[in-house]
Amino acid sequence: MTTRRQFIEISSLASAALFLPRFLKAQSNTELLKGSIEGRKMIVVQLSGGNDGLNTVVPYRNDVYYRMRPVIGMKPDSLLAINDELALNKALEGFKNIYDEGGMCILNNVGYPNPDRSHFRSMDIWQTASNSDEVLTNGWIGRYLDSNCPQCDKASMAIEVDDTLSLALKGDKVKGMAVKDPQRLFSLATEPYFKSMTQSSGDTNESLNYLINTMTETIDNAQYIYQRSKIYKSTIEYPDTAIGKKIKTIAELIILGIDTKVFYISHGSFDTHVNEIDQQGRLLRELGDAVAALVKDLKMNNRFNDVMLMTFSEFGRRVAENASGGTDHGTANNVFVMGGSLHKKGIYNKAPDLTFLQDGDLKHDIDFRQVYTTLLTNWMGVNGDKILGRKFETLGFA
Repeated sequence: MTTRRQFIEISSLASAALFLPRFLKAQSNTELLKGSIEGRKMIVVQLSGGNDGLNTVVPYRNDVYYRMRPVIGMKPDSLLAINDELALNKALEGFKNIYDEGGMCILNNVGYPNPDRSHFRSMDIWQTASNSDEVLTNGWIGRYLDSNCPQCDKASMAIEVDDTLSLALKGDKVKGMAVKDPQRLFSLATEPYFKSMTQSSGDTNESLNYLINTMTETIDNAQYIYQRSKIYKSTIEYPDTAIGKKIKTIAELIILGIDTKVFYISHGSFDTHVNEIDQQGRLLRELGDAVAALVKDLKMNNRFNDVMLMTFSEFGRRVAENASGGTDHGTANNVFVMGGSLHKKGIYNKAPDLTFLQDGDLKHDIDFRQVYTTLLTNWMGVNGDKILGRKFETLGFA
């Protein structure tokens, strides 16, 4: 006889487990998918809070930059120059190595018309790919799951490594799943208590039988992933930081052959109204070190060519510093795109024009939805126009 407490416990596990079987079963096809469009992955890194793009990719030979930022302007001798005009923040040594090896494209002046300086509204705009004057209830990745992704009828095709699911991954028919620690779920599935529950017999409760059948399948797959995981032992040391752990989880899932198409993580907060140099520097170093470890891991396992990673933030910061050693909410920003199959490497377009501002903010040259449609159409091989609801010109990085 099943008690109410046992039913609740097994229901909780099975609710999470419902999404596991499909993406655990795909591993036998890993070698076949390498190098094919079916094996391609996309990783989206959200820099929450509004990262200061001008102190990330620094116009270190621009007098206007230092005039507008006498305190927080990054000194040329402390930067990582990438050409005669631009340099990376000194905290991004990990990014500099990827750039030098041809695995990075930097897009400047990315934004959208009539920008909104509210964290919440601007993040909604980026996550839904909406115009600034419209409100959408589904995300751009969610719509990818809904209508364009072959066999994307399961939430496991888009995973956010976190406790909660962002709007970006919510479709009308299919939503992604938020999983912070897949290994813990695998371990739960193989605990003796839950294994014994699958051996229950004689219970005529249809719902319980369905849950038990789901658990049985999950346990079989969890055991399989455990055996498979023993084959791969990474020698890469990931940073012991929140983003380092998230990035490591993504690397393990990709290298183990999970057929998930999109991975999503967030990092921050970059809302640097005060004490920007220290706060942003710490966050950028954590980001750069984690992504550098990911790239190294993927290269060692011949998967870097199958991955395209992009970073974004809901907006940049104002060109002029404030009186508190920080910057306030701005508009256009830079976007990093990384992968082993880039068509254009290095700096994609011109540096920000600091003499041609709008209300003290940068003007955008690239609509962020051009980045999305390039990833969707050219990289993922789906109909980007249909997902975004209108046509945007693709870019040449993929």
